[in-house]
Amino acid sequence: MNYKMIFIYDGECPFCNHFAELLELKSGLSNLEMINGRGNTAQVSSLLGKDHDLDKGAILIKNNEVLQGPMAITWICSQMKNPSDSLLEILRVIFLSDQRSNFLFPLLIWSRRVSLIFKGVSTSLIIKN
Repeated sequence: MNYKMIFIYDGECPFCNHFAELLELKSGLSNLEMINGRGNTAQVSSLLGKDHDLDKGAILIKNNEVLQGPMAITWICSQMKNPSDSLLEILRVIFLSDQRSNFLFPLLIWSRRVSLIFKGVSTSLIIKN
C-alpha cells in the first residue's frame, strides 16, 4: 500500500472513537489518517464532494474511492496483518467476512445511536457539500 487512506468517524460515538484510537495507535496501518467528522465538517465536506451521513457508518477514502459502513470496516480489517492489540485482532477476524460484517453492522449502528441518545447528542451527522 503506497497510497494514503482517510478514515472519517463520529467523534461523539464512544465506540467509533475507541476504534479510531486503536486503528491509529495499534493497527500497523501507517498511511491511515483519522478525521473526526463532527469536529472537521468543512474538511470532510471538501474531501467527500457530496452528501454523506455518518449515521450510516464510518467512511474510508482510499484512492479517491469512498467506502462506508461495513465495506469500510471490512476493507480496513483486511489490511491489518498483525495488530498489536487483542481487541483489534478479534475485530479483524470477525470483520474479515463481508457476510459477518453485513450481518453485524446494523447492531453496531443501533449501539451507536443508543449511546449518542444517552449522551444527549444528535445521531444524524450529514456532511454536505
